[in-house]
Amino acid sequence: MDKMEEKNTIYDSSRGCTTRRADNGELVCRYHGGCCKLHDFNWLDGISDPKYSNIYEVRFKNTRKGFYENTSRQLLKRGDLVVVEAVTGHDLGIITLDGPIVGRQMLRNHFDMSVKELKKIYRKARPLDLEKWQEAIARENSTMIRARQIAAEMGLNMKIGDVEFQGDGTKAIFYYIADERVDFRQLIKVFAEEFRIRIEMKQIGARQEAGLIGGIGVCGRSLCCSKYITNFQSISTQSARCQDLSLNPQKLAGQCGKLKCCINYEVPVYVDAHNNTPNVNAPLEFQDGQAWLVKTDILKGIMWFSYQQNDMSKMTPLTVDEVRRIIAANRKGSKPATMIKDSTGDDQPIDFVSSLSDDSIDRFDNKRKKKKRKKKPSAPKAGDSGNGGKTAKPGARSNSNPDRQ
Repeated sequence: MDKMEEKNTIYDSSRGCTTRRADNGELVCRYHGGCCKLHDFNWLDGISDPKYSNIYEVRFKNTRKGFYENTSRQLLKRGDLVVVEAVTGHDLGIITLDGPIVGRQMLRNHFDMSVKELKKIYRKARPLDLEKWQEAIARENSTMIRARQIAAEMGLNMKIGDVEFQGDGTKAIFYYIADERVDFRQLIKVFAEEFRIRIEMKQIGARQEAGLIGGIGVCGRSLCCSKYITNFQSISTQSARCQDLSLNPQKLAGQCGKLKCCINYEVPVYVDAHNNTPNVNAPLEFQDGQAWLVKTDILKGIMWFSYQQNDMSKMTPLTVDEVRRIIAANRKGSKPATMIKDSTGDDQPIDFVSSLSDDSIDRFDNKRKKKKRKKKPSAPKAGDSGNGGKTAKPGARSNSNPDRQ
């Protein structure tokens, strides 16, 4: 693509394609999979399965997808723009997956072909279909802004997050968010008179809205809701407590304003570790005093005790099994001698891991070694023999060059 073509190219990240005008005036649309939300990698590429030979996954705007059957037996491939069956009229989408991987996706999305009927793929998109499609897409932004104004004028407690037009331009889906039940029967009538199209209202949550819009998280990667999450599970502060995370709403909340989805990722590991850790409600009894629990390393299975309560200066690490044995001995009325272990070698420092790094803080400094300057030999004084004031021993060889004598 030269600079002129790149200048005339329009990038549509919501659908993962680019559009531009060719020299003959024809509209050219190309699909780019890496720009799509909920993009899937076909790791079964090159493997054939007759059961899914004519079933394709078709992508529409943002995270909306569907499964369609090629009843006409046309030669279709990934990246083709196709005209598909809709409830009213027809829609236009992009083929994103084909082959056996489609069966995996149907199983993942709980799509049962014996219960649900597959819709049909009519044909590949023609230039006239692409023109109508781009005209409908051009109306989406202005329609969404006007729809928000109408909802505000009617005093409805709702937020219209996105608008998606059907490929033939005869229908539009309005995605909205509402905390309470909204009676939008009058709103639909106003929308139909204002925009002259069929209206479909679809309620979504805050997490689904973040997936539709997309963005970059604090980890520096794309939001999980726009990358691969389709089923959103409930997240509570208990998930953060079991991981010893700081209960700071600003750090735990994502861009949707809810708790981050990634909080639930490591919860099963921490729950198993907590179940394997004994519950210490009282100090451990030793002959030389009581030992109080100061901190616990859940994943390593190490518990730190001190003879002084809430004192982190002098702590002794004990494994989970050792703590169990001491608790069992205390219940029987016996007390171990001491918890301080005899060290045969040098004292090992406490293994604390900081959140930044274990390296020194000056590891990025440019350390230059100072070169030692050699002292120049002092000039011989008058009366010296030229060897530093020392008289040469008889029979000693001279280091001077005989040619210079």
